[in-house]
Amino acid sequence: MELGLYTFADVDPAAAAKGPEAARRLKNLLEEIELADQVGLDVFGLGEHHRPDYAASAPATILAAAAVKTKNIRLTSAVTVLSSDDPVRVFQQFATLDLLSNGRAEMMAGRGSFIESFPLFGYNLEDYDQLFEEKLDLLMALRDGETVTWQGEMRAPINGRGVYPRPLQDPLPLWIAVGGTPQSVARAGALGLPVALAIIGGEPRRFAPLFDLYREAARRAGQDQAKLKTSINVHGFIADTTEAAADQFYGPQAAVMNRIGRERGWGPTSRAHFDASRGPSGALFVGDPEVVAEKIVAHHTLFKNDRFLLQMAIGLMPHEQIMRGIELYGTKVAPLVRKALTGGAEAAKATA
Repeated sequence: MELGLYTFADVDPAAAAKGPEAARRLKNLLEEIELADQVGLDVFGLGEHHRPDYAASAPATILAAAAVKTKNIRLTSAVTVLSSDDPVRVFQQFATLDLLSNGRAEMMAGRGSFIESFPLFGYNLEDYDQLFEEKLDLLMALRDGETVTWQGEMRAPINGRGVYPRPLQDPLPLWIAVGGTPQSVARAGALGLPVALAIIGGEPRRFAPLFDLYREAARRAGQDQAKLKTSINVHGFIADTTEAAADQFYGPQAAVMNRIGRERGWGPTSRAHFDASRGPSGALFVGDPEVVAEKIVAHHTLFKNDRFLLQMAIGLMPHEQIMRGIELYGTKVAPLVRKALTGGAEAAKATA
């Protein structure tokens, strides 16, 4: 199983000097990606947002900067808001990233968890579903061949045009990000595309049937089951002790969840709710390396996921705490998880 991180490059939305605040965060972000590579993590994802509380409106640009500072880690959007972007430009940006990174780029396409990009780029929210379906179809066509002929209703047609540059990877990896909607999971399965499931609340075990639905949709569509991949993307934090991890993470994470909650009508969170969520059956992966590794392994048993992405840099987490968390993730958590999963696979072979 691949282990990695993702973030939205959170900044202080109240900062008066927004340019310097964003410059500081992006400098720190590149250091975090570089460290994740150095400690042996597999994947780093960066989400696209168009809000004052996030600095990453152009993930491919930031990941391109990270590409020249890293050697092995895979670099992906998490997510690209495909509905409000041009699939040709998305493909070209990530193909360029693939070339710069020597074949380490990935695209993770989704509808996005916020709607600011739709009016910003002139799209009607009433076309929410159709925009995503058509643009995903075009993006897949762009991956399939150099010369593209395509027609839809929401975009001008393409008639036998070449799209460049071409990536090193053929095809350029494309994941579909979902938030728990069965229809979205089934579509990814029917298309034979890897699926990443965001779990930021509730009990993760309740989401496990979605992966069964994904595999069944792929089977009915005649997709090769061996090519299917799944990821769970969660919130959490790692520190030297479980108490320190909880104390450091609670304030910034609660501030973000409460800010979003006020926009969406959620009730406020509390420390009691936070502490319950970081228990064995909750959605938060917070603790010392042993606690977090144990929870990752337990959820792999439940989901059989191929990838696990952790969002630690949430809100105004201090950079030095994030760096320590990344160091512990790569040097302590990852070896424990890999040993447990390898041991389990070997035991299964022995009893077969």
